[in-house]
Amino acid sequence: MRPAVLALLLLAPAAAAAQPQAALQSPPDAVVEEEAPAFGEPIGLYDPSGQAMRSFHDALRRAENGEQARVVFYGASHVAADFFTNVVRERLQERFGDAGHGYLMPVRPWRHYRHLGGPTVESSRMWTAHRIVASSRDVEPLGFAGMAVEASHSSAWGRIDTGSATAGRFVVHYLRQPGGGSFDLRVDGRRVRHIVTAADETATGIEPIDGLTDEHHTLEVRARGDGPVRIFGVSVEREQAGVIVDTLGLNGARAVSQLLWQEDLDAPSLRNINPSLVVLAYGTNESGDDSHPIEDYETELWQVVGRMRGTVPNASCLLIGPSDRPRREDGELVDRPRTHQVIEVQRRVARAFGCGFFDLVEFGGGPLSMVRWAAADPPYAQRDLVHFTGRAYLRLGEVLHDAIMAGYEPESAPTGAPITIASGSR
Repeated sequence: MRPAVLALLLLAPAAAAAQPQAALQSPPDAVVEEEAPAFGEPIGLYDPSGQAMRSFHDALRRAENGEQARVVFYGASHVAADFFTNVVRERLQERFGDAGHGYLMPVRPWRHYRHLGGPTVESSRMWTAHRIVASSRDVEPLGFAGMAVEASHSSAWGRIDTGSATAGRFVVHYLRQPGGGSFDLRVDGRRVRHIVTAADETATGIEPIDGLTDEHHTLEVRARGDGPVRIFGVSVEREQAGVIVDTLGLNGARAVSQLLWQEDLDAPSLRNINPSLVVLAYGTNESGDDSHPIEDYETELWQVVGRMRGTVPNASCLLIGPSDRPRREDGELVDRPRTHQVIEVQRRVARAFGCGFFDLVEFGGGPLSMVRWAAADPPYAQRDLVHFTGRAYLRLGEVLHDAIMAGYEPESAPTGAPITIASGSR
């Protein structure tokens, strides 16, 4: 792991609270010496089929022979912080090669938006951010990350700086729509594309910028002021073998949020990046939704996973369950029964669709483990008893990486066709 990223993981608290409008303010962790972790059980995946990671492992073997593999992480604030996901990114890229940083926004959709591992994002204030929030019930024209930024003013600009990372290719995803405006794409200050988004019907536009030298670059998006321009995101890639890990987290999100993204817009982008593994890391927010019948939650999750399977049927699938989330009752911290109901639903859905399941409560050491983690010196959990500290996210990334790599063999006999589940019917 790069020293600068390791230091940030050890020093930084979680980026945001369970609800999107709140940000945690906690003192930084003290730097600790490298030693055997006292927290975080080295658990594996729940995988009744024994085949949940087969397509992913096949893609890694192909990456060792000159191709690319890609992992997409969806989720709420645990994913949005890009802490444990960046550990997985670095571990996989150290072994199989760095094929690029992945998908991110060219404009800050919220104040604390960030990606670890190199790239930085800066932008003007002329953009409006769009994303699904917990209270939403309307289907929105969003890309496969579940968010978008829009501007009509000619002063609107956004810039991705690859920082310590390098890139040889950018792929811009945007909205084509009636009455749409145009925007320019600049690489290292030079205009390389003029994109007109006006179209007869609403659709996703995908614009690759290929053939760049593999080095540090800046990509700038500039609206021309002749109509609304909506950008879904940019994939930062390298034209070489290896792994890409996309972090697509939304603070406060639930799994059902994905049903509110316009499917005919997000599906083409997801198919375009062709993931080898899709991770759905939801459940912590749902564990607090006591008024929402658990039967309805199971129906929604079935639809979410079925839709994902139908969009990219050849990708491996992994569900990551809710973290331990104690609640107060008569002044005492007690276990939350809803958390265990959510876990059991996720296990059933994972089994039905041939997915793996990673149990965050088991990783933490069982019910009420967050109390012990928060009381530790230095702490492994935030005072809200929902989010981890940098140390814990680092440990989570290590354990999760080992879990998804369990059973991987670089040289093996052909494993046959990937699992394909096209229907979500029970």
